[in-house]
Amino acid sequence: MARRFTDRAEAGRLLAEKLQHYAGKPDVLVLALPRGGVPVAFEIARAIGVPLDVFLVRKLGTPGQRELAMGAIASGGIKVVNEDVVNLLRIPDEVIDRVAAEEQEEMARRERAYRHERPPLDLKDRIVILVDDGLATGSTMHAAVASARKAQAARIVVAVPVAPPSTLNEFKHEADEVVCVLAPEELFEGVGRWYLDFSQTTDDEVRELLDRASQHPTSSS
Repeated sequence: MARRFTDRAEAGRLLAEKLQHYAGKPDVLVLALPRGGVPVAFEIARAIGVPLDVFLVRKLGTPGQRELAMGAIASGGIKVVNEDVVNLLRIPDEVIDRVAAEEQEEMARRERAYRHERPPLDLKDRIVILVDDGLATGSTMHAAVASARKAQAARIVVAVPVAPPSTLNEFKHEADEVVCVLAPEELFEGVGRWYLDFSQTTDDEVRELLDRASQHPTSSS
């Protein structure tokens, strides 16, 4: 079996080493997909000295099997549907719409909880590094990329510690750059398998990391 990360912070530090060509550039933003992507992205933003923010995306879980994504939604009114899953399970449109409405409410709650009064950063003409703690099917990241495109980002970089090669290949056609530390050829079995500590990131941890980053937005120490 390939190596495993100690935790998300270590994964972020290793990923940051592969993103040093963006260090200190004034037009670069690191955007974390909460919640698990935030500890990873915090380490990257600190290492390369650029601002950090969250990018709100919610997976649309299939009824009765919430971990299986039938799509995702993102800020900016973006909805991505996994046609393979929807067709295989014959999920009707009204079910997708109902789940999307529920997740939209949760996305709005997180927006309020994480940002306080801080407005989201403007992505127009910026280099945007989208970070998560790993990709399996990639549904949420697909929605994030589509939303960043809609927001007129100049360049979109997908950066994750671990993902199967097949999923990474999909993003080579969507993003301008794909950066990954581990792309195991063996059975993937989910992102958590590749971490020794994959405990859930809490809302409080997300707020704390965002507050720390906003106090030192370009610190590279």
